[in-house]
Amino acid sequence: MWPYHPELLAKPVPRYTSYPPATEFTSGVGVNQQVEALNAIEAGTPFSIYVHIPYCNSICWYCGCNTGLAAKEHRLQTYLEALEAEITLVGKLMGGRGKLERIAFGGGSPNAIKPVAFVRLVDRLTTLFGGGDVDISVEIDPRSFSLEWALTLAIANVRRISFGVQSFDPEIQAAIGRIQPVEMIETCVAALRARGISSINFDLMYGLPMQTMEKLDATLDEVLRLRPERVALFGYAHLPSMFPRQKRIDATSLPDARLRFDMAAHGHDRLVAEGYVQIGFDHFALPGDSMAKAAVSGRVRRNFQGFTDDECDVVVGLGASAISLFPDRIIQNEKNAGPYRDALIAGKLAGARGTWRDADARKRARIIETILCQGRAEFSDPQDMASVKDALDKFACAGLVTCEEKGIRLTDDGLPYSRHVAALFDTSQMRI
Repeated sequence: MWPYHPELLAKPVPRYTSYPPATEFTSGVGVNQQVEALNAIEAGTPFSIYVHIPYCNSICWYCGCNTGLAAKEHRLQTYLEALEAEITLVGKLMGGRGKLERIAFGGGSPNAIKPVAFVRLVDRLTTLFGGGDVDISVEIDPRSFSLEWALTLAIANVRRISFGVQSFDPEIQAAIGRIQPVEMIETCVAALRARGISSINFDLMYGLPMQTMEKLDATLDEVLRLRPERVALFGYAHLPSMFPRQKRIDATSLPDARLRFDMAAHGHDRLVAEGYVQIGFDHFALPGDSMAKAAVSGRVRRNFQGFTDDECDVVVGLGASAISLFPDRIIQNEKNAGPYRDALIAGKLAGARGTWRDADARKRARIIETILCQGRAEFSDPQDMASVKDALDKFACAGLVTCEEKGIRLTDDGLPYSRHVAALFDTSQMRI
């Protein structure tokens, strides 16, 4: 069990799915810089595409994602028309110069749209961007899954599926507005595996209302029985002022900070003991999975989908709120589907805010990413470590970090503190 130092975890820090983090985005970097970046992509540049579908057939109370209720067919249809317009515009700007490596569909729930619409999107993307052997992944809501969707995903050559499981406990499911019996997930997994889709991820949560260590253990029992190739174990963030839907959750039933920490530690220990390879601080993969192989060889990266074996430095975000990553800038589309549609109907891209990444920001991004992904960081400039020495000493004295001649390394006990160690090198955190 990891040692618990609440004073070192007291300060909230970003999840660092980008650096600079989204809290640093401004309207000063928007659509003009988005067009410029797409025009500047050089021939043969490997890139990935992220497609955001901001709709679900049912809204879960815990959710902090940019999503709304897919209650009207017209709403979905107009969104898909805008998305296709964006794909066309981006394709024209890139002019076939990049090399498409991956497509990730997220949300929301990509399976809130019809299977035929999904196939159309995949065909449009692979045709326009010249995708040959493209790695396609899709996030799926098991409550809206069907045999038709299983067949569609197989036909579209989707390789990886992620299910939002969160918990198998019926009482917790009722408390978060997401009822999905274990038999439902089991049926989904069997349907996919029968059609050759063999890389399946379960997203789990700790820190949920009414959750105890025993209930977490019971969920892990079912997870280990079903044996998905990947598991992510996230901490629930209760922020009802930011996400009003979370007001339906009884805050008095949430585990305290110490129990949350112990749940994360216990989940880690159980999954590793059962043969899963640890990926960063909250992902796990079976040894034969590409993510586990990337971890062993030091190739794990971190982007807006979390820990990944996607090594592309360019990610093109499509859809409302989708974020595009370029070496020197990060740009996010309009968050709300309405303004997003309006921009595309007017023949314009929807980039609304973002941030520049100068040489110093890129250096800090590398430091933060290697701390999170490899548990270490090396410094070419001694001043990088000297500037945070006093703060770093607190972690070193607790046995969480070792300081070496040209860098730092997390100890095994330091894993749950990795984001807080990384934050020492974040200039935005230095201002707080």
